Amino acid sequence: MGRVDGKAHFVSGVVPGEIVVGRVAKDGGSWARAELVEVRSPSPDRVDPLCPHATRCGGCQWQHATYEAQRAWKHNTVVTQLQHIGKIAEPPVSDVVAPGPPFGYRNRMDFRVHDGRPAMHRARSHEMVPLEVCKLLDPQLAAVFGRLQNLHGVEQFVLRAGTNTGDMLMIVKGKIPDHAEDWDVALAQLEGKTVTGVGGPARITEEINGTRFRITGNAFFQNNTHGAEALVGLVRAALEPEAIDTLLDAYAGVGLFGAGLGSEVGRVIAVESNRVAATDLQRNLKAAGVDHRVIRGKMEKVAGHLDEYADLAIADPPRTGLGEAGIAAVTATSPRRLAYVSCDPASLARDAALLAGDGYQLTNVTPVDMFPQTFHIEAVATFVLG
Repeated sequence: MGRVDGKAHFVSGVVPGEIVVGRVAKDGGSWARAELVEVRSPSPDRVDPLCPHATRCGGCQWQHATYEAQRAWKHNTVVTQLQHIGKIAEPPVSDVVAPGPPFGYRNRMDFRVHDGRPAMHRARSHEMVPLEVCKLLDPQLAAVFGRLQNLHGVEQFVLRAGTNTGDMLMIVKGKIPDHAEDWDVALAQLEGKTVTGVGGPARITEEINGTRFRITGNAFFQNNTHGAEALVGLVRAALEPEAIDTLLDAYAGVGLFGAGLGSEVGRVIAVESNRVAATDLQRNLKAAGVDHRVIRGKMEKVAGHLDEYADLAIADPPRTGLGEAGIAAVTATSPRRLAYVSCDPASLARDAALLAGDGYQLTNVTPVDMFPQTFHIEAVATFVLG
């Protein structure tokens, strides 16, 4: 954000401290959005983007800045959101964890197709940007991406990989071309919300810290395998589990935390609303040898029917956060410690204030850079009752 005669102008692709020339694209009265035309005085934190599509493709926002600057911005964002929204004067925010490489980290990527070529939307636009490469892709998926030719008939597709297992899957919406066998990747087709394997099961496996996970179709799993490994370690540190504890794994997905930490507690109660993910969850907990109970449904609705006491709780909600209903559900049995895995600092800050009203003290927040080159921020927050 820069000011011209006191009026705020928002310009993407700029580093703080720079002097730039911009062209106003939208005038909002008291503010304006501008497009970057020229950098007159560059910041020492400015670098040339690695990807040739970086200035047009909406997949990355920060390739023009050093990785050190990106992590500093993310740390500052978490701190300021907790201060302004959470009303915490001195937020206990640790240094940002960088769990893996700043490029080539994504084990899942969703693409559109434009004129038979892979594409993504331009930022804040319906315009499609055809892509020759994607520098965020796991190297295994980058190799598949490079083999994709003539995608006519395909509307969109998803590439998934088990970074630690080598499994790969391409989920296609639309017609699968006759030459798809040249892509050398397992195929599945998306019709409505149903994913069906072509000549085999529509699933991959991934291994996190020695625990194997089955991930079927479009079921959610962390998009950065190195980051998932870091999250499990941070959640373990937040909970301080004991062998006699019962652990509530809310918004459990396919069981990253429940299966990953289940051997360290006496029992896991896992709640997941998605049918496909819940099936994988049941299988993954059993395969990990965890004493467990899986409940399919929305956490906010099933909490009142839980007849078991949870000593510890994990919450990994969507970007909107927990809110009052989610907090009431997760804390219904007054767990002594809560590990909150957040993908949005603003909703985390709001929920921190609500949890404080219920007697939960925020003792630590560790940001995890799951998505380098973008503004997205993951964090693990520790809340202690009493």
